[in-house]
Formats: sequence, structure tokens, C-alpha cells
Amino acid sequence: MQTMRLNYLQGLSIYMILFNRWFCVESGSADNPSVILIHGFPSQAYSYRKVLPMLSKDYHAIAFDWLGFGFSDKPQPKYGFDYTLNEFVSSLESFINEVAVKQVTLVVQGYFAPVAVKYASSHQEKIDNIILLNPPLTAKHANLPSTLSIFSNFLLGEIFSQDPLRASDKALTSCGPYKMKEDDAMVYRNPYLTSGASGFALNAISRAMKKELKKYVEEMRTTLTDENWKIPTTVCWGKRDRWLSYDGVEEFCKDSKHKLIEIPMAGHHVQEDRGEELGEVIKGVMRRTRLNL
Repeated sequence: MQTMRLNYLQGLSIYMILFNRWFCVESGSADNPSVILIHGFPSQAYSYRKVLPMLSKDYHAIAFDWLGFGFSDKPQPKYGFDYTLNEFVSSLESFINEVAVKQVTLVVQGYFAPVAVKYASSHQEKIDNIILLNPPLTAKHANLPSTLSIFSNFLLGEIFSQDPLRASDKALTSCGPYKMKEDDAMVYRNPYLTSGASGFALNAISRAMKKELKKYVEEMRTTLTDENWKIPTTVCWGKRDRWLSYDGVEEFCKDSKHKLIEIPMAGHHVQEDRGEELGEVIKGVMRRTRLNL
């Protein structure tokens, strides 16, 4: 595991964007087509540690920590960043403008999928592909599971968001078959062990998600079924997801004519459960797009 951690950090970069530091890991030559790997809620760029090396030969792969997560900055709410979903859309635009000059493929997991789709809808010329990993696609997906919504509670949320075991371990392992090794668990716990800012950010993000997720899911569904949506779209679904039901996913993809790839042994965090398999999926999608150009 120590070797994996060291390999993961070899491409460490810190970007200063709009006065905030973004932690990211880059792999592969910047001359190759770019793919940006976007973690879900709650997680870190570290979740893509098994995917990055698989992409490095042919692509420029970039995984980052959202503001408020992992090792990126965690601005205090009401002091320049309130963790609303609109702010995440704007911050994603700033990040992509900084790291990718040419077109990119976006891979985005879970509850941040609507944020990435909203960004992409206004920048379709910038996106080669978008790959959605267990996104909230149906009306039933528009509510946070209790494991996450508890962090939005006025009193308990502020307490639980400061607990590393609840904020990282339980949130990552309650949504699928993922079994965390202790070394991996310490990476996810570290931000909560070293600063209370991580808990404050988690509390603010959970409140914003609980308030805005339904609207964003509806907008994403509308966008992905609109005839003006021209971005090649793939939905990759881990079928052992305990948070988001598979009911309605197949029908949505069929009606919207988006490609659906099932990963039977993965849960909500596909990149954690089946990182190598996901890496092959991403390479296959990007290769087909290049062949069709």
C-alpha cells in the first residue's frame, strides 16, 4: 500500500485558482488527450489511484480534490465560498480553464455529476466525452441518503461532520461492497484529523446538496435528453450501489440514447471497487471517440 501511495503522489500538483489552492494528481504527458477524473460526495482524488496509472500511457489524466475535500483548500462558509452547487459549477470552469487548453473528457462520480453536466451544457465545444459514474439520474435519486444528509442537521450535523469515522469511513463503506484497508482509510481521515475546516465544509456542502440536489437532478435529466446536447455520453453503473437504485437507469439511457455500461461487482464508488475495470472502460470510450473523428 505504501508503494501505491508513493506512486499516486508522483504527479502531485497544487494549482492556485481564484485565491484557493487545488490539490490534484496528474499522470501522463500533457501532449496527449486530457481526461479529468472528478470524485463524488464525499470522497477525494485518491479514489482514482488505481485508474490514473492505467490512463497514463496514452492520456493526460488529472484527478483533483474539490474545494472543501481532501487536501484542497476549505474556505470558511460566508467568506468567499459557500459551497452552493452554482459555486461548484463556476469553480469547475475555472479549474478546467487552468489545467486543460484543448478539449477534455470528463469522468464524474455520484452526486457531483449534475454539477459537471451543468458546466458541460454551456461549454460543449470543450468536451470530448462525459462519463457519469452512478449519477443521480431519476427522481428517486434526488434525495441524499441518511448517511450523508445527517451532516446537514443543524446540531448533529456539526458534531458528526467533525468525526473522521463518520465523515470518511462510514460514508465510503455504507454505499457498496467497498472494504477500506487501514492505510487507505488514514488518507481519507487525515483532513478531518488535522483541521476542523474539513468538517465545517462537509456540513456546508451537505446543506447545499440537501437544498439544491432535486433541482440539479431535474436540470441534468432535461439537459441529457435535450436534442441540443451533442456530447457523447456514457453512464457507467455499479450495480451494487446501496444509495442509488438501478430502477429507471436502463430506461433513461435507452430513451436518451446514451450508452450504458454495467459493472456488476461495483457499488456507488465505482473507482474504489473496480478501479482497473473502470480504467478499461474509460480507455475504450476515449478510443472509440478518437476513431470516429
